[in-house]
Amino acid sequence: MKITEHIEKAQGKTLFSLEIVPPPKGTGIEDLYKNIDPLMEFKPQFIDVTTSREEYIYLDKGNGLMERKITRMRPGTLGICASIQHKYSVDTVPHVLCGGFSQEETEYLLVDCMYLGLENVMALRGDAMKGENHFVPTAGGHRNSVDLVRQIDNLGRGKFLHDESACSERSKFCIGVAGYPEKHIEAPSMKNDLKWLKQKVDAGADYVVTQMFFDNKKYFEFVRQAREMGISVPIIPGIKPIATKSHLQMLPKVFKIDLPEDLISQVENAKNNAAVQQIGIEWTVNQCRELREFGVPVLHFYSMGKSDNIKKIAAELF
Repeated sequence: MKITEHIEKAQGKTLFSLEIVPPPKGTGIEDLYKNIDPLMEFKPQFIDVTTSREEYIYLDKGNGLMERKITRMRPGTLGICASIQHKYSVDTVPHVLCGGFSQEETEYLLVDCMYLGLENVMALRGDAMKGENHFVPTAGGHRNSVDLVRQIDNLGRGKFLHDESACSERSKFCIGVAGYPEKHIEAPSMKNDLKWLKQKVDAGADYVVTQMFFDNKKYFEFVRQAREMGISVPIIPGIKPIATKSHLQMLPKVFKIDLPEDLISQVENAKNNAAVQQIGIEWTVNQCRELREFGVPVLHFYSMGKSDNIKKIAAELF
């Protein structure tokens, strides 16, 4: 079922979903199941599975020289999606990136989604490759997520890149895109960032999932501005509970977000990581209750392969 259909079917009830990261290459899927199993009692309507872009590694050739190779450390997104969908009967959402994929490779991936019965995809530009100062598109690939959304929308309607004979009407993908309540790191202003979001929706995006935030006022203002700009699709809040003191430095650095002073003070004064995790749980529960009162369609949790704190949060909410 498509994400938008889940939301419509819920008739105003706030749904539960989560996002997971594929295990490293060479690792079995059982550890992933162990982190999903405890959350199934809360009946997640869908599970996102991230995609890692390629990165460089250096291989010692044994003669004093190093050979640079491109690899992916966490492959298998589509296989994991199919496995989860089969094991749990839950819809899965593979992330599709611009970075690391040509348009042809993207088409092959989307055709595989069709074969596997995956109706939903999350379209993202992706980050710059490690060691690069800015995003560089793959040869033959898309420069931005607007063009990626357009290709996904076209293919879902039967419009392939080259094969005109394949252009029969098909089932449209339900396309998710990212939104940034505190604006994208590369956007010169919030208004400019919202214009990009509007372009993604106009190109065919069906819903938005936000980057994590810890101050609901920023989400409320983001939604207000998006609606004023004519963006009418569901805007799903992305939630990440604080779990360690290191998150105070890491999250703002990586995601360019602000943390509320009250939360910072509580975490700094915590005696150990167990106390920090409890602070994160309580903060997130209160945050989610306010979001639910606001009428958000889904609470989407960034689990990052850990389920203990999210289970405790979900137990208070669902």
